[in-house]
Amino acid sequence: MEKIVGLHIEKLPEGVYLATSDDIQGLIAQGRTISETLEIARDVARKLLEAQAEFKRPSRLKPTQDVFDYPLVVSG
Repeated sequence: MEKIVGLHIEKLPEGVYLATSDDIQGLIAQGRTISETLEIARDVARKLLEAQAEFKRPSRLKPTQDVFDYPLVVSG
């Protein structure tokens, strides 16, 4: 089942991107590009959710809906 995780992404002075989340405690991902950071964040989120399930902790995440907004980042 897919779930939506809110991410906060910021560009650090070193030129890399850092992603954190208020939705999943412990989610921190860093990459050279936004795409790479999102890919790493997705993997980290998946592993953290698996760990929560293993310890039978309920997830606060909502399942995806049929309609939702998504900010598309386009370079130009």
